Amino acid sequence: MRENKRNKKDMTQSKVAPKGLEGVTAADSGLARIDGEVGELRYCGYLITDLAEHSDYAETAYLLWHKELPTKSQYDALKESLRANRDVPGAVMDLLRKNARGLEPMDALRTAVSLLSVDDIEGSQTDRQVNLKRAIKITACVPTIIAAYDRLRRGEEPVAPDADLAHAANFLYMLTGSKPNDEVARMLDTCLVLHAEHGFNASTFAGRVTAATLSDIYSSVTSAIGALKGPLHGGANTAVMNMLVEIGDVQNVEQFIDAKLANREKIMGFGHRVYKVVDPRAIVLRKFSARTADLTGESKWFEMSEKIESLMKSRKGIDMNVDFYSASTYYSMGIAGDLFTPIFALSRVSGWVAHILEQHESNRLIRPRSNYVGSEDREYVYMDKRCPGS
Repeated sequence: MRENKRNKKDMTQSKVAPKGLEGVTAADSGLARIDGEVGELRYCGYLITDLAEHSDYAETAYLLWHKELPTKSQYDALKESLRANRDVPGAVMDLLRKNARGLEPMDALRTAVSLLSVDDIEGSQTDRQVNLKRAIKITACVPTIIAAYDRLRRGEEPVAPDADLAHAANFLYMLTGSKPNDEVARMLDTCLVLHAEHGFNASTFAGRVTAATLSDIYSSVTSAIGALKGPLHGGANTAVMNMLVEIGDVQNVEQFIDAKLANREKIMGFGHRVYKVVDPRAIVLRKFSARTADLTGESKWFEMSEKIESLMKSRKGIDMNVDFYSASTYYSMGIAGDLFTPIFALSRVSGWVAHILEQHESNRLIRPRSNYVGSEDREYVYMDKRCPGS
């Protein structure tokens, strides 16, 4: 009898599990379609390059949440709701005031977002309309949290949101205390559109797994933020900027890159798990990096990036990804390098919420199996009979 069970076990667990679930389809989704062979990304059927040129973050959020572009009245209503929900609960601001200087940026964001539920009177409901209201609240509050945290850790008072400014422009205003250049604000808004959604990446999948348990939306988004914090997911553009600062000057680029490659060290901002050609979002960001260099009069970050891109293509045949030029773009906007990942979250929260809503539409608990590769069947040995090391 035992032998028969063992044979059955061997038959059902003989396959090798793919590392990192690569190539595994986990669920159906109507949000992002990625064709890595030709370098194409679409949100709900719309090309990312068209959205980057013609849309804005509020309209893109509506598209992801409803899978249709809004009418003028729907668009205006969402913008008004986002502006009306920018103030964070007092408990969240108290948390930031007490702990900003002792918390890393993503730790502060993760903890603050989980606390946004403090004044939610709807309780544990997962009804779509209730979650849409929460989606607006979370999306509107994340920029306020990041900006307040950054100012408090620098010993400055938070700047209140400005209802006359759009989403990206208001974030820059709260961060710096000055109303931003219109062109810079538009570029940041487009960056948010580019980063808003990208299929079943690690943070999105983490959020869906939590949502599948019918946990609340705050917990699901907090799970996603926790996954994004990891340097293999959300921290790549910060690593790119650290590399540029370490190189220091265009004349040092070639020697630096060649030394890294000779030591078989990874150059951040290149290659992608999905794209076999250049990431379409990176093409837009390259233009933004060049333009912010023109606006600031500080061109070396773009020139260094351009040189690195050329070397990586010629030396390794590897294309840049979305993280590479976003680093110099954000840095030229005056944004601190360790805020790049929180800004990623500021954008991706609309995509996370879209996936949470989608998960709840036809929910089933996400419960994959594992492929057991441990010890063979063993008999229990009483402690007084065990040899050391057994």
